[in-house]
Amino acid sequence: MSARCTFLVASMSAMSLHTGAMAQAARPPAVLPLASEPPARLAIYPPVPEALARGVIILQFRTENLRTMPVFGPKAAEVSPHIGHLHVTVDGGPATWAHTSEDPVIIVGLPPGPHKVRLELADPTHRILTGETVDVTVPETGPAKRPGR
Repeated sequence: MSARCTFLVASMSAMSLHTGAMAQAARPPAVLPLASEPPARLAIYPPVPEALARGVIILQFRTENLRTMPVFGPKAAEVSPHIGHLHVTVDGGPATWAHTSEDPVIIVGLPPGPHKVRLELADPTHRILTGETVDVTVPETGPAKRPGR
């Protein structure tokens, strides 16, 4: 191979490496640093009416900027994008439970009447990020009727 041909091949290789490095540098990072992520948000939909008529509270929800999953501890709080879970409290306590999936929150067995259900987004160390309270009225339900009676 001539000296001129060798120079062209070397120049093209260098240009290709330089262009590839520029393209990689121009890309945003695959995962945003935690400090750059927007805050977690929670949206709760009204209770499912058909279930509520039977005394069953089904609360569907969605989260933004946080994935709901059963992962806990300080190291999990460093994961990006954010992960966490819900804390669910009925009528101000005394108990709260962790809801760790994207499935709806289902509550049964409450007496008829008004109730307050508090859903709070928590990080893996149980630090509360945001929350909302839903007012629900469980109706009086009569005894179950068998078909044909």
